[in-house]
Amino acid sequence: MPIDPYILVLLGTVGLAALLPARGTGADVASGASTAAIAFLFFLYGARLSTREAMDGLRHWRLHVTVLACTFLVFPLLGLAARGLVPVLLTHPLYQGLLFLTLVPSTIQSSIAFTSMARGNVPAAICAGSFSSLVGIVVTPLLAAALLGSSAGGFSADSLVEIVLQLLVPFLAGQVLRRWIGDFVARHKKVLGLVDRGSILLVVYTAFSEGMVQGIWHQVSAIRLGGLLVVEAVLLAVMLTLTWYGGKALRFNREDRIAIQFAGSKKSLASGLPMASVLFGAHASLAVLPLMLFHQMQLMVCAVIAKRRSHDPQEEVTPAPSAAASRTAVGTGSRSR
Repeated sequence: MPIDPYILVLLGTVGLAALLPARGTGADVASGASTAAIAFLFFLYGARLSTREAMDGLRHWRLHVTVLACTFLVFPLLGLAARGLVPVLLTHPLYQGLLFLTLVPSTIQSSIAFTSMARGNVPAAICAGSFSSLVGIVVTPLLAAALLGSSAGGFSADSLVEIVLQLLVPFLAGQVLRRWIGDFVARHKKVLGLVDRGSILLVVYTAFSEGMVQGIWHQVSAIRLGGLLVVEAVLLAVMLTLTWYGGKALRFNREDRIAIQFAGSKKSLASGLPMASVLFGAHASLAVLPLMLFHQMQLMVCAVIAKRRSHDPQEEVTPAPSAAASRTAVGTGSRSR
């Protein structure tokens, strides 16, 4: 099972923040740089999302609605149900982080990679991940305000303006400028990917530095972390099961069910970390800890599942009927894509 090297770098950044947290003027500089990095991240998200691909993907709307329902309805309901585990397994701050995890949009890159590995519907995975990220820019802060309340800064006018300015405005600017910079972004995907990850590292360093200065890490013990891992393992198992067998109940074929399973059971670290920094402020370090752990867990488990799915026998595809036959047997053919 793979260990994401980026997770190791993130953990190294957490260690650096623990040993050398930003203080005073350094903290102000890091906070300002982190704010700029978040805005730049969402600008790049907007510049990368092809509006044409998104519109084309609407033709497979049932699949996308299913993924969105898993991401922003089923996941949060399970997160709310986990409230009963406080204080037996989880402390209240860790539970708040777990609940925030359930509100984050789905991934794009890993969903596509695992869907491809398992011989699923890759175009559907691309569109599903893109739609989830787009919807999450608006829905995740709204859900956080409704379900987390004051722990996420509340839903005041100031917090709304901050969310709009740091997340939505840069994203829309990227969409508007895409026609001029889209080719540049595509040509320099690898370099901009490094900028993406570097920006997230800065966000993590700033958040964990603030946590160290405020001493919030004294609230977490090894036993509590173990309890969090158990809860997250159950959460992932439930979502993987629901997305696979739920897709079957909804009469999706094998390729679509694979896309639903991998896109509907994941949570995006790249989107979640910047959002947590905006929503939680100084308390973001504990809020993102469950997300960081869940991210690594989902990669390891889904890699195994994708490998096994790749060995599944191919489903037989029924040849499309002729035009004349189609006119005389409307509604008897297979569902179109």
